[in-house]
Amino acid sequence: MPHAIWFLLVLGVYALDDCGVLGGYMEDNYPASVIEDARLNTIQLLQKYKHPAETHQVTTDDKYILTLHRIARPGAKPVLLVHGLEDSSSTWIVMGPESGLGYFLYANGYDVWMGNVRGNRYSKGHVKLNPNTDKSYWTFSWHEIGMYDLPAMIDGVLQKTGYQKLSYFGHSQGTTSFFVMTSSRPEYNAKIHLMSALAPVAFMRHMKAPLMGMARMGMNMFSDNFELFPHSDIFLNHCLTSSSMLKTCMRFYWQIVGKNREEQNMTMFPVVLGHLPGGANIKQAVHYLQLQKSDRFCQYEYEPKENHKLYGRSTPPDYRLERISAPVALYYGSNDYLAAVEDVQRLAKVLPNVVENHLYRKWNHMDMIWGISARRSIQPRILQVMQYWEAGGAAKDATTGSPVEEDVTQLTTETPIEEGKPEEAEEEAGIGQGNEENEGHAEETEQVNATTSPTSEL
Repeated sequence: MPHAIWFLLVLGVYALDDCGVLGGYMEDNYPASVIEDARLNTIQLLQKYKHPAETHQVTTDDKYILTLHRIARPGAKPVLLVHGLEDSSSTWIVMGPESGLGYFLYANGYDVWMGNVRGNRYSKGHVKLNPNTDKSYWTFSWHEIGMYDLPAMIDGVLQKTGYQKLSYFGHSQGTTSFFVMTSSRPEYNAKIHLMSALAPVAFMRHMKAPLMGMARMGMNMFSDNFELFPHSDIFLNHCLTSSSMLKTCMRFYWQIVGKNREEQNMTMFPVVLGHLPGGANIKQAVHYLQLQKSDRFCQYEYEPKENHKLYGRSTPPDYRLERISAPVALYYGSNDYLAAVEDVQRLAKVLPNVVENHLYRKWNHMDMIWGISARRSIQPRILQVMQYWEAGGAAKDATTGSPVEEDVTQLTTETPIEEGKPEEAEEEAGIGQGNEENEGHAEETEQVNATTSPTSEL
């Protein structure tokens, strides 16, 4: 499920109430390198951290032009990473070389391809339509992403690399669209070694997000063909104007993805805000809300007359998950408000070839890719399972479809502190939490004149 939609929808109202110009809070409390990363694009981030950086484009069957960013290792096995709603290719690297999954896969010998789906900041091209002037550009949901975008990306990567199969990583919407593709165009199952599903979303009955009602009300006020939250610096600029404003933003954020302070890297939060929102169509968010209401994993629901025209029936058809033959590894968190444990386990019972079913206790929707301990916990397991299935996976002794629960032991513990606590306490418990997983920013972080942890009272 989208990790940003309700956060952005509600926060937009509150942030604008307190709008103002940056007053130095961000500069006083965060390393200059972090602030720089918040304003760099995907290619610039790769270049800054001295990694190969390439841009490639593919055209879908329905004429959308998509951009893929590549950490190139020619001749190596290709992996394709696809982001969630309102996100982009940068999500796999924003946490830096010591934490980002894209960097981890490259370091372990892979040719890394990071996709951008239609409508986000990097993939607004079209053979004929102008996204700024043609409403007909904005007529898609994640159904079209699964039907057209993913096949175009997969075919493009395989054609460029000369391989017949690749390994796929999806987060949130990146999993939803994969399930659409492999159930509706089952020939693509044969092109996948393994699908690693991070915070997978299909069924949504048990979604816990407290702001869902407000989001539904907001969606009903608009039509279903316009851009929802194009990329901008509005949240970076407004959430970091003061400690109180940051606390407000964090409260809304945690109400969307689930609260887990232990994995929240506050030092890197400006980078997250700088890269979100990434751009999307409102129809993508509405489609998710429909799933929650109907308790089904099905195509987009229009008015009954339009449903009859498109589907030959009054209600949209379900996606046939039983047609997904590619091996699927499920990774999810017990504190995920969007991909609830009950819904993921329901999905696991329907998918015919689940080879890994791994629950991380306390983790929320974003900890899979941004968590402080992701590098030493989930990423090695992801690599192990992927390499096993790339090698053929003849015997299921290295993976398991049965649920596995894991507690991730923290290297450090953040303890609440009071307003006005001395700088020494801040270094132990406050805004710099997570630096042990981001060595590239560590030295500069020591030079920051931190005051008090912005989230210490949450």
